[in-house]
Amino acid sequence: MNKYIGLSIVALGLTFTSCNDFLDVTPDNRATIDTEDKVEKLLVSAYANNTYQFFCETMSDNLDDYGENNPYTDRFFDQTYKWEDVTEDDNESPESYWEGAYDAIIQANQALDAINNMGATSQALLEAKAEALLTRAYHHFMLVNIFGKHYNSATSATDPGVPYLGEVETQLDKHHERASVASIYQMIDQDLQIALPLVGSSYMSVPKYHFNPKAAYAFAARFYLFYEKWDEAIKYANMCLGSEPASQLRDWSTMATLTSSFDVYTNHWIDASLNSNLLLVTAYSQMGVIFGPYGYYKRYTHGPYLAGNETCNAANVFGTGAEMYYARPRTYNGTNYSFVIFWKTPYLFEYTDPVNGIGFAHTVYAALTTDEALLTRAEAYIMKGEYDKAAEDLNIWAHAISKTTVNLTADYIQAFYNAANYSYDAYDEDGNFVGIDGTISTIKKHLHPAFPIDVEGSKQEAMLQCVLGFRRIQFMQEGMRWFDIKRYGIEIPRRVIAADGLPDPDGVYDWLTVNDLRRAVQIPPKVRDSGIEANPR
Repeated sequence: MNKYIGLSIVALGLTFTSCNDFLDVTPDNRATIDTEDKVEKLLVSAYANNTYQFFCETMSDNLDDYGENNPYTDRFFDQTYKWEDVTEDDNESPESYWEGAYDAIIQANQALDAINNMGATSQALLEAKAEALLTRAYHHFMLVNIFGKHYNSATSATDPGVPYLGEVETQLDKHHERASVASIYQMIDQDLQIALPLVGSSYMSVPKYHFNPKAAYAFAARFYLFYEKWDEAIKYANMCLGSEPASQLRDWSTMATLTSSFDVYTNHWIDASLNSNLLLVTAYSQMGVIFGPYGYYKRYTHGPYLAGNETCNAANVFGTGAEMYYARPRTYNGTNYSFVIFWKTPYLFEYTDPVNGIGFAHTVYAALTTDEALLTRAEAYIMKGEYDKAAEDLNIWAHAISKTTVNLTADYIQAFYNAANYSYDAYDEDGNFVGIDGTISTIKKHLHPAFPIDVEGSKQEAMLQCVLGFRRIQFMQEGMRWFDIKRYGIEIPRRVIAADGLPDPDGVYDWLTVNDLRRAVQIPPKVRDSGIEANPR
């Protein structure tokens, strides 16, 4: 345990050293980028070295509190789980991701400036321009969706987003105001419309670690889904998936044939040769331990109660239980905790001093996948009322991940979800609604999006329950559930799991409500100290 905690301190020290070294050198002393080769090398650095996944996953409804008797936590983990303003820095923290994302944007802007100065006439430079625009757009998109409210056509013109960096910084301490959420989306849209016709991979030695064409289309599909532009989301999902989407998804049945080893599975998960992996990103991170078969950071975790009632082991439209999956979720029991995980995130260690065992914890994660593109398209079809097309996509996903023999149709999906109660709704023995109880978990939750959807029990609402449930399983331990919670105004109780493995009726100690201001992660302390406006609380 101490070894892993120490690694976090070492990696954090590296982050601060790098930041200080950067600030010690004025922008005018930067190296001159004046060749295609230099531009390509610069773009290698245009991806954040830290990840949002841990803190976003921790804030979601994928974790329960296993109580004060569980010692596997620290102040940072406590603050993140309880939606508090994070004061503790960590390699997995919002502050580290903020710094990493803006550093990536700075590198992208430097590449764009160099490309413009060189004329951008060659095929390689045009493709490099596309990559730079895409990574700038992607990191602004992630930042605004973490630190701002979710896009809402009614209020986003005035909702504060994040500072937008659209050019090379020539002033060391230049003050930046927060642009509105709507204006950030508009500028991302502009970058995408310039980049997408130019995108290519002819100059990339390892395309899956860059914004190659399919990764670009998958990101565009996600962006336009969040932007409530359903036709555009479908258009780019189609370009990503091609005519045979089933052949492009993660091959869960092959995973089931692998040696039953955490390292084997997780290294396969990030294999660049897989059709499903579109954009792979490396990061300084201990997620391989945090989301691995270890007790580390397990006071708050995805336990058997959640798994059996809400997620991967719950009664689902395609079947029930871990045995339904080709590569099943794994259950672990320890002192004061139990947890259920998929084997996904590798733990990779870089030794800087092998004799003394000193180095940095790394991981690699799939930031964009074909599986997401398929579910994005299904959701967009649902929003357009094209339920049969959505059901076809949902059926493809269910048959890829599980051994199901069920053929999903829109009517079948509606009947299944309408037969289930909503999480947190309590009923007496006669079936009468008696109030809200945060200890009750089921496969579906009340949805409160800012955009209009049909009433509860309708075909559209039932199918949205299905696609959100599939997304929750697909993205388990990847942090993406948090963005669905924001998009659909899903409420979350914070509750204690008792010794019998069930929620303690007296242990519901907080709720994240529909319009809770804590849905926008607080601007990091150092950034606020520099004059950037804080999120209201």
